[in-house]
Amino acid sequence: MSYQTTNPYTGEVVKTFPTATEAEIDAAVAKADAAFRTWRSTPVAERLVVLDRVADRLEADGRECARTITLEMGKLIGEAEAEVALCVDMLRYYVRSAAEQLAPRFLPAAGYGDTDVQLIAEPQGVLYAVEPWNFPFYQVVRIGAPQLAAGNTLVLKHASNVPQSALLMERLFAEAGGPEGLIVNVFAAHDASEQILGDDRVRAVALTGSEAAGASVAVIAAKNLKKSTLELGGADAFIVLEDAELDKAVAWAVFGRHWNCGQVCCSSKRIIVVDSLYEEFVERYRAGVARLVPGDPMNPDTTLAPLSSQSAVDELAGKVRAAREAGVAVEEVGVPVPAQGAFFQPTLMTGIPVGSPTASTEFFGPVSSIFRVEDEDDAVRVANSSPFGLGGSVFSTDVRHAQRVARRLDTGMVYINQPTGVAADIPFGGVKRSGYGRELVDLGLKEFVNEKVIAVADINGRF
Repeated sequence: MSYQTTNPYTGEVVKTFPTATEAEIDAAVAKADAAFRTWRSTPVAERLVVLDRVADRLEADGRECARTITLEMGKLIGEAEAEVALCVDMLRYYVRSAAEQLAPRFLPAAGYGDTDVQLIAEPQGVLYAVEPWNFPFYQVVRIGAPQLAAGNTLVLKHASNVPQSALLMERLFAEAGGPEGLIVNVFAAHDASEQILGDDRVRAVALTGSEAAGASVAVIAAKNLKKSTLELGGADAFIVLEDAELDKAVAWAVFGRHWNCGQVCCSSKRIIVVDSLYEEFVERYRAGVARLVPGDPMNPDTTLAPLSSQSAVDELAGKVRAAREAGVAVEEVGVPVPAQGAFFQPTLMTGIPVGSPTASTEFFGPVSSIFRVEDEDDAVRVANSSPFGLGGSVFSTDVRHAQRVARRLDTGMVYINQPTGVAADIPFGGVKRSGYGRELVDLGLKEFVNEKVIAVADINGRF
């Protein structure tokens, strides 16, 4: 594999980087491990000063960081700026909260005093972070902010099409005043996971990516008795109940499906509408999608970006072609997308049989799968038929009712009257084939710490 920046809008190869050798990978692990030896004993308050400096730098250089994101993976410049701002929020969340979340806890236990049994959150060491291209900064900060706050360090293997984003992330943390090696980037090949997870200095792995990548890395981690967390694919249900505010539901559906050009694990990929609203919803939704403006992602007037690469276009086209050949109704919508760049024509698919291969496929791009259902119970049935279980949403004017429906969905997250969201102070993660483990808030902070018990017993106690 090769690491290179290829502008998805122009197709220009901007810069290439050599794949790391085994010796370079070993040096990266050694560097992160050396940093851990210092960082683990650094007081939490001092660790958080470093995170705060990174947040300040991201805030000050937000526009330039956003331009790097857009250059490498094609995201709309406004969305790239929002990604950088979210990173700032995540860092500052832990600056405010990590000290309290990491503080020792005292447990009541029979035969012990009030302060005799403690739980101490200790860092474990070097973590292997395997991250995707669709959010080049956010994905790194989502694992980096809590784990660095906890006292761990990271070896980062980022996606091969965002190498400059990876180097920029490494540099931001290197220049923030902590020990050198808090985050060490390595341009490793896919098969380097065997070497990295086989190294005793590496204690665990966090991966965000495809099902295939997650399964492969999880097997290697298990073989080496290393903990893993996986955030994989998704096919989030966007359920529209009979009493939904239709205008708002349509507007949110267009946004939820086409944010980041549909290249989001928790994008609203399956739109499920009750029969009484279906025809009107689809008509309005089609019109909303048709208003998207494809073009240069650096232009603030553009509302439909290219996909991340031509290979992403080709893969998505193959999945849509297979759906059409299986009898699914496929309709292209909107003005023709530019011939230049990795664009994909927005597409609506209807008449998808539940349980079919199309219904179980994740379409990573501006392709909408729309399901017509009889009622609420049927909507829940269709939503839960997916092998994925990341997020989902329920639209209804009766919030309490929508919350009850949400409890019936087999997912890690459900949002009411909004597509599945991402926020610095809300945990993120899924179930089923969407993976396991949680990131953000205290749940993410504690994923890779040793909850050590220290119990003070009465030396004169009975044997």
